[in-house]
Amino acid sequence: MLFLCVLLTLAPARASDVPLRDGQRLAGEVAGERLPLWPDGQVPGQSAPARKARVVERSPDPAHPDRFVDGIDAPYMIVHAPPRPNGQAVLVIPGGGYQRVVIDKEGSALVPDWVQRAGFTLFVLRYRLPQPGRDRQAALADAQRALRVVRDQAARRGLEADNVAVMGFSAGGHVAARLATGFDAPVYPARDAIDQLSARPARAVLVYPVIDMGAHAHSGSRGRLLGERPDPALATQYSVQEHVHADMPPTMLIHANDDRVVSVHNSEVMAQALARAGVEHELHVFAHGGHGFGMRLQPGSTLSQWPALAQAWLTAGKDAEGSR
Repeated sequence: MLFLCVLLTLAPARASDVPLRDGQRLAGEVAGERLPLWPDGQVPGQSAPARKARVVERSPDPAHPDRFVDGIDAPYMIVHAPPRPNGQAVLVIPGGGYQRVVIDKEGSALVPDWVQRAGFTLFVLRYRLPQPGRDRQAALADAQRALRVVRDQAARRGLEADNVAVMGFSAGGHVAARLATGFDAPVYPARDAIDQLSARPARAVLVYPVIDMGAHAHSGSRGRLLGERPDPALATQYSVQEHVHADMPPTMLIHANDDRVVSVHNSEVMAQALARAGVEHELHVFAHGGHGFGMRLQPGSTLSQWPALAQAWLTAGKDAEGSR
């Protein structure tokens, strides 16, 4: 009995079991259509009943929400549909250091510009996070399935099934980059006909992404995904630049040179790998911006141009596909 108690004490707490910090409070999910990923709750590798995900508010200012969600056992998407769709869907994968999934600055804050103004239909992913006993490939499995679900629903939503892009931020950028390079990796058993569809994104936008799990790694993301001292072979397996290939989608990278959380070297080594493989890509490095800016941008700054750059690049890709 004593031995069992010691094991329970040493076991890492699951995200939804972690007490709230001072100033944090439980909150509600974003308004919008909630779209489950897996049929009848058949989540790969999930044997126990799914817990209800927890939404936490960190901001004291109702005008500037800063929510996150954790404890995600049953992954889902929040759909933001525009009044005048431009026909293009974007799978959005927010960050959170593989500890939580950010809701606002890399999700709901996109809606006014991307959805209401530009007409993109956004599918914002709430993916599973690392926890004891969970397959490290869970987030990639969720991303693959999400892309396939979007593709399956495209026609009924007035979207182009062959033109579904992915956009990921920070640790979500790592998930998005792994999807772009490993869209056909067999990381889960097929559940239904949807899993026969391709999970290859048409284009990828990676915003201050975690890429490397070696010398330039974000220690928090690496520690939660791989452990504090991962074997070099394991670190290489999850370093996305080591798996770039010619068949992956065109990729845009966006980073600030003064990012002190996820070094700009992550985007640079990815761009170098893309160049070696002959993959169409763009790298935009802004002098100032730090980490985690998302859509919280200073008007008039050069950094504030990144959404327009990304939208123009995605639209150009759409036009190129249509001219083939």
